Amino acid sequence: MTDIIHRVGIKAPLSKVYAALSTIEGVAGWWTAATTGVSEPGETIDFEFMTPGGERIGAMAMRVVAMDPDKQVHWRCTAGPDEWIGTDVVFRLVHEDDYTIVRFGHRNWREAVEFTEHCSMKWAIFLLSLKQLVETGEGRPSPNDIKIDNWN
Repeated sequence: MTDIIHRVGIKAPLSKVYAALSTIEGVAGWWTAATTGVSEPGETIDFEFMTPGGERIGAMAMRVVAMDPDKQVHWRCTAGPDEWIGTDVVFRLVHEDDYTIVRFGHRNWREAVEFTEHCSMKWAIFLLSLKQLVETGEGRPSPNDIKIDNWN
C-alpha cells in the first residue's frame, strides 16, 4: 500500500479551516468549483474537473466516512480513476501557535504508479489553494488551479 501525505499550516482558527473542508461550498472554493452532493457521514460528494474551456477531464465520488468538528474529515473514494477506488482521503486538524495544521493523507493506494506522483503534486497545489482560500477568501479551485503537466 502507498500513501500520499502532506502537512500545511493555515493562519486561521480550526473552525474556519474545518468549514472549508466539511461543506460543499467550502470544498468548491479550493478543490474544484464543480462540487455537489451532501457533506454528511454516509452521504456522497461528487467532484468534476474541467478545463478552463469547460471540457470535462475527470470526476470522482467520495462517500463521507466521518466528520469530527474541528478535528477531522474522512472520505472514501467510490467512483473515479481506478487507482483511487477504495482509497481514503483524510484531513486531520490540530491547533499549533497561530496555525491550524492540516495533516493530509490520501491513503491505501494499491501501488505507487506514475499517477500517484501526479496526484501527490496536485494535492499539494490544492492544499495551498485551501490555505489561500481560508487566509484570503479566494482559493484556486479547478479549473483555475495551477497546471503541472499534460494530464490536467
